[in-house]
Amino acid sequence: MKHAATQLSRLVTAVAAATLVGCGGGSAETESDFTTVDPSVPVTDWELVWSDEFEGESIDENKWTHEVNCQGGGNNEKQCYTDSAENSFVSDGSLHIVAMPAEEGAEKPYTSARLNTRYKADFKYGRFEMRAKLPSGQGSWPAFWMLPTDYVYGEWPRSGEIDIMEAVNLKAAREDGTPEAYVHGTLHYGQAWPDNDSSGKEYLLPEGANPADDFHTYAIEWQEGEIRWYVDDYLYATQRQSELTYNRDGDALGLSHRGWYAEYFDQGTGELTTHWDTAPFDQEFHLLLNLAVGGDWPENVNELGIDAEAFANGQTYEIDYVRVYQCASDMDTGKGCETVRPGYDSMDDALVEGAAPTPPPPAGAVAKNLTIFDGTPNPDWPAWDCCGGSTPLLTADADRGDVYEFYVNDTPTVNGFVTRSEFITDPEGEASPFDASPMVEKGSVSFDMKVVSAPSSPDAVWMFKVESDNAGSAAEIPLASNPAGTVPVVGEWVSFDFPLQMLVDAGLNPSAIDVIMVFPSWGAGAGAVYQLDEVKIAQELPQLVVFEDEENLDWPMWDCCGGSTPMEVMDEDADHGVVAEFTVGAEPTVNGFNSRTDAGGAGVPFDASSIAEDGVIQFDMKVMSAPASPDASWLFKVEADNNSSAVELPLSDSLEGATPVTGEWQTYTYRLADLVGAGLDPSAIDVLMIFPAWGTGEGAQYRVDNVKIQVPPKENSGPVTLFGNTAAANWSIWDCCGGSTPMEVEDDAEHGTVAEFAVGATPTVMGITADDGVYHDASMLLENGVVQFEMKIVSNANNPDAQWLFKIEANDAGSAVELPLSDSMEGVAPVVGEWQTYTFSLQALASAGLDTSAIDVVMIFPAWGAGEGAVYRVDNAVIAEQ
Repeated sequence: MKHAATQLSRLVTAVAAATLVGCGGGSAETESDFTTVDPSVPVTDWELVWSDEFEGESIDENKWTHEVNCQGGGNNEKQCYTDSAENSFVSDGSLHIVAMPAEEGAEKPYTSARLNTRYKADFKYGRFEMRAKLPSGQGSWPAFWMLPTDYVYGEWPRSGEIDIMEAVNLKAAREDGTPEAYVHGTLHYGQAWPDNDSSGKEYLLPEGANPADDFHTYAIEWQEGEIRWYVDDYLYATQRQSELTYNRDGDALGLSHRGWYAEYFDQGTGELTTHWDTAPFDQEFHLLLNLAVGGDWPENVNELGIDAEAFANGQTYEIDYVRVYQCASDMDTGKGCETVRPGYDSMDDALVEGAAPTPPPPAGAVAKNLTIFDGTPNPDWPAWDCCGGSTPLLTADADRGDVYEFYVNDTPTVNGFVTRSEFITDPEGEASPFDASPMVEKGSVSFDMKVVSAPSSPDAVWMFKVESDNAGSAAEIPLASNPAGTVPVVGEWVSFDFPLQMLVDAGLNPSAIDVIMVFPSWGAGAGAVYQLDEVKIAQELPQLVVFEDEENLDWPMWDCCGGSTPMEVMDEDADHGVVAEFTVGAEPTVNGFNSRTDAGGAGVPFDASSIAEDGVIQFDMKVMSAPASPDASWLFKVEADNNSSAVELPLSDSLEGATPVTGEWQTYTYRLADLVGAGLDPSAIDVLMIFPAWGTGEGAQYRVDNVKIQVPPKENSGPVTLFGNTAAANWSIWDCCGGSTPMEVEDDAEHGTVAEFAVGATPTVMGITADDGVYHDASMLLENGVVQFEMKIVSNANNPDAQWLFKIEANDAGSAVELPLSDSMEGVAPVVGEWQTYTFSLQALASAGLDTSAIDVVMIFPAWGAGEGAVYRVDNAVIAEQ
C-alpha cells in the first residue's frame, strides 16, 4: 500500500535543524541531498493502529457488532439487517456482505447486513481505508462510513456523519445511457432533521472503470478542521471547517470559507447556538459497513425502483480489508501526515463548499430595513383590527396587485399591523419588535394609502400612530402632519413618510417598535374603507458613485505604478458619454479608483456595512486594445482600511460570468456578501481596481464607466409571483415541445384561476418561462429564499412508472438543476386529485449549480417520454423569502 504525500516542508525543517547543529564549530559542514525525498512512498508518521484483514474463518466479534433491525438508516430502505451467516461471512480472505430476497411474508422484501465498531474501535482523526469490490444493480447501496460514538452535540445529524464511500445502482443506466459508475464522499451536519445539511462530491474512476468490476481502495484522511477523500490514493475531495471574517472591531462579518458547521444547545446558557468551528467533527467516531437495498436515493435515480433480478441470487459487497492509521506527528490534531496534491484546497478542483449559514450581523450594527407589507403578507406582522371585530382583507388593486383593505364599522377601533404574539396566528410567524435605534437619524416609517370611502363623520381626522415595547411608549400624529403635507384622497393612492426622529421627538422609544396604525380618529371613523401598501421602516441606503459621466474627485482615477495618467474621454457609444480611460505600458501596474489621500483622494473610505447583505459593486468596461500577452487575465480587486483586507477575483467570477471582448461594453457585478465572505471588511472600502494581471498587461487600453457601490434597483429582482391567478408580467405558461397550449382554468374556491398542462404523445416539458431577454435575479434572496409552487394532478400519466420532476434554468439554460418532486422540502410525491405544496431552497439550488441571478424557466413535468396522458394544474408559483 502506498500513500502519496507531500511532507517536504517537515523534512526540510528537519534538514535545516541538522545544518544548524553543524554551525558554530568553525569548519563543520553538512550536505543535504533533497533528491532522496520521494513523496510517493508511505509517510512514516502514519501508524497502523487497527485493522481487520478478514483472514480468519468468521467475523471477529471483538471488532464488529451486527445490527439486527428492519429500520435501516431511516431512508425507506427495503431490507432487514440480520446477523445470519447468509448475509455476512468471511471467506477467502474477504468479508462478504450479501443482500438477498427475504422469505415470503417477511417484514421487508430483502435481507442484508450492517456491521459497526462502536465501543470496540472508536477514533478521533486518522486515515480510514477500505479495499473493496462493490455490488451492482438498480437498488444497490453499499456504504463505508462513520457515526459519532457519543452524540455529544445531539442526535443526528447535529453530532455529524462521515460517509467515506457510498455508491448507488452501479452499472444501471444513467440518463445519458452510460452505466452508473460514480462513488460519493459526503458529510452530514448542522440543524436537526429535516432542516439538516450535507455537502460532498462524487468521483468517477479513470478510463471508464466501474467500482463493481474490481477492487479499489477508498479512504479518508481526517484531521482537526479538515477531511479529505481518496480513491486508489487519488485525492478527489476536501472539506473543511468554516472560516469567519471579521471587521476592525472584531465582529464576525461573513465566511471566508463556507464549510461545515454545528448547531447545538450551549451547556452554559441552554440556548441553541450555531458554531463555525471544528464541531461536530472533533469527537470520536466509529466505523460502519453495510449494503442497503433501495431507499429514497437509489430508487429515485437511474432506472428507478429496485431491479429484483439483480438481487435474485444475492448481491455481494466484498471487502478485502479495513485499516485505520493515526498520525504520530500530532495525535491530538491528526495533523502532519497530510497526503495532498496541488489543487486539493482549490474551489476549482477538490475543495468542496459546505452549507454553513452566514453569521448574523454584529450586535448594534446598522439596522436592516424592515418591509412590513409590500404585496406579500409578513407572517411576523399580521394586518390587524384592534377592537372593531373586522378582519382586514388581502384584496387585488388594479394598479398595485395585492393590498390590505381595512374598514371601520360602528364600533370605535384602530387598524394597522402588529407584531405581538397574542395577535399572530400564522404558525410561521413570531413576535419580532423592530429596533430602529441605529437608523433614527436617517430612517422613516412610510406607507401608501388609498381611501375607498371616507368616514361618515365630517369631523374625522386621519391619524398615524406607532407603539413600542408593548405600548410602553408611543407617538400619535395626524396624517397631514407628515413633512410633505400630503393628505388622504378618496380613490387615489397617496404616499406618507414620517421621519423616525419626528416620532422619537413625539415620545416614541424606537428600540422595540411593535405596532403601526393608520385610522380615522377614535369614534369618528364609521363607514371608512381604506387600503394600505408598501408599509416599511427603512432608511435611505448608502450609495457611492465612483464614476458616472465624470470623475468623482473624492475617488480619483489612478495608476498605481506605471506612470500613466488616466483620462476622461468621450466614448462613441451615446449611452456612455464621458468615461474613464486607462492604459498599461511596459511597467507592471494596476489601475482603478483610489480614495486615499496619498493618491489624491479625500481620505474618507466608504462604509458599506448597512448594505453588505444586499449590495453590489458594479461597473461597465470596454477593452479598446487587448494586452500583447496572450496569457493576460483580467482581474477585479477591492481593498479596505488601507489594505488591511482585500479580495481579488477574475472578471469571469462576476455574476455575469463574462470575460472581456475587445470593442464591447460589458457589465460586471460582484455581490458585497460574497466579497465579505471572501475576507473584505465592508466598513472602510477605499480602493477599486480593474486591470490585466500584474506584468502581463502591456499594450492594454480600456475604458470604465458607471462604477457604483449600491443596492441594485428592484426591477426583476427579489421576490416574484410567477403564477397566481395569471402569469407574471413578462412570463407565460409554456409547453416546450409537445405542441399543446397550456390554459388558465378555474379550480376550487381557494385556488381560483390556475395553470393547466396536458401531455400528449410527443415527449415534452412544461412550466413557466420568461420572455426573451427577461431574467429574474433572486440572488438577493439566496440565504433564506425558496422556489415554491402548488400542484394537483387531474389525471396521471399512462405510464405508472413516470417520475414527477422539477427543473429550473437560468441565463438561457447556461445553468440548470433538475430534481424529483420528492426531493422538495416537503418530501412528498404527487397524489392524484390533491393540491400539494413543493418547496426548493434557493441555497440548495445554487449549491447544485444554478445561477440564481438570471432565472428564466421553471418547469414541473413527468419524466421525459413517460408523461403521456398526464393532466395537471399549478398555482401560487413564487420565488420568495421563506
